[in-house]
Order: sequence, then structure tokens, then C-alpha cells
Amino acid sequence: MTNWRNHGDAWTEWRRALGGDRMHHGWILAGKSGLGKRDFASAAARELVAEEGVQMPAGNHPDILTLTHLPKDEKEEKKRDEGKPYQIKRNISVNQIRAMQKRLTTRPTLGSRRAIVIDPADDMEPSASNALLKSLEEPPQGTFFLLVTHRPSRLLPTIRSRCRLLRFPLIADGDLSAMLDEEGGVPGEDARQAAIHAAEGSFGAALRFIEQDMGSLAQLIARILAEGDPAFTGRGELSRAIGPRADRERIQSVLELAQAIVADRARNAESAEVRLPLITAHGDLVKLAAQAPTYNFDTGLLAMEIGTLLSNASAGSEHANG
Repeated sequence: MTNWRNHGDAWTEWRRALGGDRMHHGWILAGKSGLGKRDFASAAARELVAEEGVQMPAGNHPDILTLTHLPKDEKEEKKRDEGKPYQIKRNISVNQIRAMQKRLTTRPTLGSRRAIVIDPADDMEPSASNALLKSLEEPPQGTFFLLVTHRPSRLLPTIRSRCRLLRFPLIADGDLSAMLDEEGGVPGEDARQAAIHAAEGSFGAALRFIEQDMGSLAQLIARILAEGDPAFTGRGELSRAIGPRADRERIQSVLELAQAIVADRARNAESAEVRLPLITAHGDLVKLAAQAPTYNFDTGLLAMEIGTLLSNASAGSEHANG
């Protein structure tokens, strides 16, 4: 398992609560994607269900239920079972929540506690969120919920109000560099520094940047931001670089990369006049990233939308120059 250097405070808070008289039944593990919240949830759940005198299985634990994205269809389910990459459904469904709730009518298998991990909880469909709320309002004795979320604001306010918030901080650049060393396979110093710069504190984003060889995309995004794209050629190049059949992970990586580069430009802008369109573009890219996993989209049109937001924020655009 990855050595997450940003988990120290979270473990301190979790273990303090675990050793207290009244452990809260609902937890929201919040922070940017790629900060190790899933690994934390898995390890914390095992600590939660561990009891003196009860042997812990080495593999899957019967009292830890994890709800996440299911395969898209039977074909993708077969790929999963064969250990191959597979496409997933866009949402965690109400049927998954209801199936979990049926399990809650029975006692835990090995001990007195059961952990429910939902990852990512902000991808639950509305009916699933409403169904989960009933369990959070009246949790069965010994049942605890760990909701992994990248965007806590997408959770129902009533869910947030019934859970304790555990925030995960960004990872410092020096720690990211050390973690990449431990991971291995980093192609070179230039690629490492580019990945760290674009990741903005997310180890997962840094890995995706390297694995998907997004150096050329970073250069293209930076060029559109610097020069604009009056002839639409940059947007066409961006569409081709992303690829006509880009999967969800690649699209999210491109959006994260664009956000990071725009944010960096905004921080280093020489004037408020230059900074304002960059801040606007960053906000629009964040909205687009939130919408992309939920709605059907044409990759080419999405690339054009990203390129337009970048061009509008460019120092060379009419918008930026007033």
C-alpha cells in the first residue's frame, strides 16, 4: 500500500475517536481526488471491526461492505472478473444502497461492529442518497459509515449534518517527489517536475499525468492560455490530443491538468485585469469536471469547450484585453 504522507492528522483524529466512549456512526472523508482517502477508509474500517480474541481474515472481511461503481454492463463485468480493465457505471445506484441495507438487518459475522464504505459517495444518484439518509438517521447498533468524497458539497446537507468530517490535506511537492520515487517507473526528472507541478498536491493526479503521457497536452494548454486561439487550430489540436474515444479517467485527467495550469497562471498574474479571466476560467473548468462524469458527452465537443474556456482566459484574447 502507498505510504501516504498526508494522513498523519487524520489517523490521530480517527484513533482518538475510536478509543473514546462514543464513536460517531458516520464519517465523511473529504479532500481532492488522489489523496489516498480510499486506502485510509479500507485501513480504518479494518481497525474499526478488529476485536480482541477475534481472528481477522487476511483478505476481504465479511463485516466490511464497500459500495462503489459497478461495471457498465455484463460485458464489462466479465472483464472485471478476468482482471482486465473495465468501464464503470456513472453512479452508485439506489439498488446498491438497498442491498446493503438488507445486510444491516442481520448481525455482523465475526464481531460486534460492521463498516460500510461508500466510494465515492458524491457519485450516488439522488434516490440512493435519500435511501442512505434513512440508515444514517437510525443506524443499526454497531454499524459505521465511511463516505469517501472528493466534493462534499454534492452530498445532501442532511447527510453532511449527520456525519463527522475528516479532511485530507494536499501533499507537499517534496513528499510527492518522494512518493513517486517509491512508486517507481517515473521516466525522467522533467516528467517528474511537470507531473508534480500539474498535480497540485494530488499523488493520484501526478501518477495519471505520468501514466497517460500528458506532457504534450500540458504544453498545448499552456500555449492556448498564452496566445489564445483565434483560428480554432489549438482547439482542434486539443481534441486530437485528448483522443476521440477518451475514457472517463483520461477526461478527468485533462480537466485536472487544465485547472492546475490555469490556477498557476492566476497565482502568478501580474495584474488583476489578467487574473480575473483566469479565475473565471478555473471556476468554469471545475464545474465542467463535476458535470463530465454524470452526463453523456461527445469527446470532441468537450475538448472544444475546454479549449474555448482556455482561449477566453488568454492574455491575448479580446476578453482579457477588455
